[in-house]
Amino acid sequence: MAKLYFKYGAMGSSKTASALITKFNYEERGMRVWLIKPATDTRDGDDVIKSRIGLSHSCRPIAKDEDLFEVFCREARDVDAIICDECQFLTREQIDGCRRIVDECDLPVLCFGLRTDFLTHCFEGSARLFEVADSIAEIKTICECGRKATVNARLSDGKVVTEGEQLMLGGNDSYIAMCHRCWKKRIAAEKNN
Repeated sequence: MAKLYFKYGAMGSSKTASALITKFNYEERGMRVWLIKPATDTRDGDDVIKSRIGLSHSCRPIAKDEDLFEVFCREARDVDAIICDECQFLTREQIDGCRRIVDECDLPVLCFGLRTDFLTHCFEGSARLFEVADSIAEIKTICECGRKATVNARLSDGKVVTEGEQLMLGGNDSYIAMCHRCWKKRIAAEKNN
């Protein structure tokens, strides 16, 4: 029985590496994987998924206006599993397309991504996955204090940013994973300076 999986974590928790390792594991067993990501994520190229540890693979970018279920039916009906990286950038309708693939085609769909943005607000795709996924698992990472990191703090000139657009692509140069306590402390300390 196929399932819709949501594996989420803060920045730096190796979500992308986990997605690519999962792809390798399927393929090692002779199975075909359709690797996708939202076209919004252009950090490493339009059609590439790349992890911080250097793993990378080509993928099919999904534009915001594309019907994911229709694209799947047209391009990938012969696969054994679907893996999506950066799923937080998918639309609600595209997550519903993932759900439809699981239900109607009996294929597993594994989604990897962030839970929340730099202000701890859910992304549209993540919120919908929390509503409809069969399996939800956290990929953990730690704050510099040693506690579990849950916040994706956005940085500008070394300071934590508390306003701005939800979407700003970046890696270790723009974001740092922090626990909520350290995030609040740093915001307070920087306001007093």
